[in-house]
Amino acid sequence: MLKNRWWRTPTWAGTLVLALALAGLCDAQTPATSSPKTKPTTGAQAPQVYANLLQLMRGILFPNSNAIFYAQEDDPAKVPPAKDPSLSPNPLASTYGGWADVENSAKALSEAANLLILPGRKCANGLPVPISNPEWAKFVQGLRDTSAEAYKAAQSKNMDNVVTAAGDLSTACSNCHDKWREKTELADRCN
Repeated sequence: MLKNRWWRTPTWAGTLVLALALAGLCDAQTPATSSPKTKPTTGAQAPQVYANLLQLMRGILFPNSNAIFYAQEDDPAKVPPAKDPSLSPNPLASTYGGWADVENSAKALSEAANLLILPGRKCANGLPVPISNPEWAKFVQGLRDTSAEAYKAAQSKNMDNVVTAAGDLSTACSNCHDKWREKTELADRCN
């Protein structure tokens, strides 16, 4: 039985540790200062657009869809952690790897669908993202649907389900890419 531990019996050292921990929590809750692009507000702030469509694709959609595509080849439960999981380029072998990575990546894609319809986002060529185009809305919904399917497949931990979900996700991506990305000239994209 443990006796006289600092968390059970207050001492000056225990009190100091507790005070420092609470101070750290308070600092963690301090709101960040606003950037030059945003105005400080009280209450909820309207979503801001910081990345163009290419940056959003390369930063969020590409790596998260790849985690799902990796999982159709390698059973996430059988991928050993990397020597240093925090530095692993393979998401399945990283700190939050395995099936949890596939689940998290599917949820990230679902959330990214919301970013694809924010007004004010530009394509890499400076043209506005065609959010008012009915096909854009249809393709974004396809991303949402296939991301939800991928999440369920990851939860099932069934490789056949993951292969099917990855194929459907690939089709959802291709539908949009064929319409707007697969253009010879960058200037012709998003038209």
